[in-house]
Amino acid sequence: MQNKWHWYVYIIECLDGTYYTGMTWNISNRLDQHISKLGSKYTAKHGVKKLAYYEEHDNLENARMREIQIKDWSQSKKLKLISGEWKKEW
Repeated sequence: MQNKWHWYVYIIECLDGTYYTGMTWNISNRLDQHISKLGSKYTAKHGVKKLAYYEEHDNLENARMREIQIKDWSQSKKLKLISGEWKKEW
């Protein structure tokens, strides 16, 4: 039986109230990297408050497209996604 990879698009709320959007196949390890300041320059500079949102994708290409889409959104639109007001646009 073949293992099926799952990819995650996630949003981290930073200590200064900004949001970082990323993508990974192992969300808990990636979050640990961000917390230890090894995940990205952005989260190293702004700090990590919490994992605010994530969604699962069955393939890398869909996850990559979704990450790009969310990164382009305004903060208010990201907040609506996080709160559940904005349904997954897919």
